[in-house]
This record gives sequence, C-alpha cells and structure tokens, in this order.
Amino acid sequence: MPSAFSPSRPVRILLVEDHDMVAEAICLALERSPDLQIVARAASVASALADARRCEPDVVLMDRRLPDGDGVSAIADLLALVPDARVLVLAGEGSASVAARVAELGGAGLILKARGLRELEEAVRRVAAGEVAFSQDLLGDVLERLTGRTPGLGANLTPRERETLHLLGEGHSTAKISEQLGVALNTGRNHVQRVLEKLGARSQLEAVTVARREGLLK
Repeated sequence: MPSAFSPSRPVRILLVEDHDMVAEAICLALERSPDLQIVARAASVASALADARRCEPDVVLMDRRLPDGDGVSAIADLLALVPDARVLVLAGEGSASVAARVAELGGAGLILKARGLRELEEAVRRVAAGEVAFSQDLLGDVLERLTGRTPGLGANLTPRERETLHLLGEGHSTAKISEQLGVALNTGRNHVQRVLEKLGARSQLEAVTVARREGLLK
C-alpha cells in the first residue's frame, strides 16, 4: 500500500483513548518527534468518527475498549469515512484472534500497551508508511490465523453455543439462559458446559473472560 502521508509534513494522528493520563502520556511521547503530530483527541467511538471526518488523519491510534464500543469493530466505519487513513489499535491485552480480526477488518496493526511508548512511536511510523505493525508476540499466530492453518479459539462453537455465550456475557444465570433459549434447564446446562469445554474454561466467568480476550464478545 502506498504511503498515506507526504514525507514533507508530519504524520497526522487522531488519538482515541478515554483515559486522560494514558492519552497525555502518549501525546507527550509522540509529539517529541517533529515528524509526528496529534491533530485531535477523542474519548469514544462516536467522537472518533466525527474527528476523523473533520481532520482526515493519516493514522488513527485507537484504544480497543471505549465507553461506547469496541475500537476493533469501529475500524470499518473509520475507513469508510477516511479510506486513506491507517488504523492502529492499542490494547491492554490481546490475542492472535483479536489481532487477526484487526487485519481482516482493514486495520494496520495492534500494539499492546505493555510494549512501551518507543515501540508505539515506531509502529505509528510504520503504518503511516504503508506497513503493518503487530506486537512481535502476536505476529506469528496472526499470520497462521489469516492463512487458515490455525483455527481461532471458539471457532467451533455452534450458533446455539454462540447465543449461549452472549447470554453468559450479559450475566445471565443458567436458568435464565435456558428460558431465553426456550429449552429445558438440563439442555441449557449442556449448552453452557459445551461452551466452557470449547473455550478451555473452568467456570462461566472464565469463559466470558476468555471470550472477550479472543474477540468473541465485545
């Protein structure tokens, strides 16, 4: 992909982060470099879409979890507004399946917050130049997922089991899940148990945690 920006001017960055202290630290780190410029800050998906349309950034640096939605799910909407922009997702934790989803939706990369500001700075430059930037501990698995050699965790869930998982994510009890699905209590228990087995979880709470980490739940 060709570069989204001109080398004669700084890379224009829209930062989307709802935690003020994190946002301030990122701004200070990135703006130390004359070739990087924060042109707008947003704290929600809705604000990010409005600012993207107004500022036409080269790079959207997007937190994965925002008050009004999932930053990964917003990639398509952002690219519809600013097709030449590059979206780099910033996450507190990640997995190969989430990173693969970023790539599938047209994102340019996913960087874990624990990797540090220097790596983030380099990742912004790389995606602005048309490259991809995924944390090294995710990259190999991402390539395998995208080439179809390794199925994602939870890929073998049936439609009914996915429905069960979403009800678990909403905090419903097994009895309530059975009622929502219109099945007997024992059948509902079986659905829940199969979800736990397929996610390698020992409890309903762990299943929900794993599902969120893997991008199966928002």
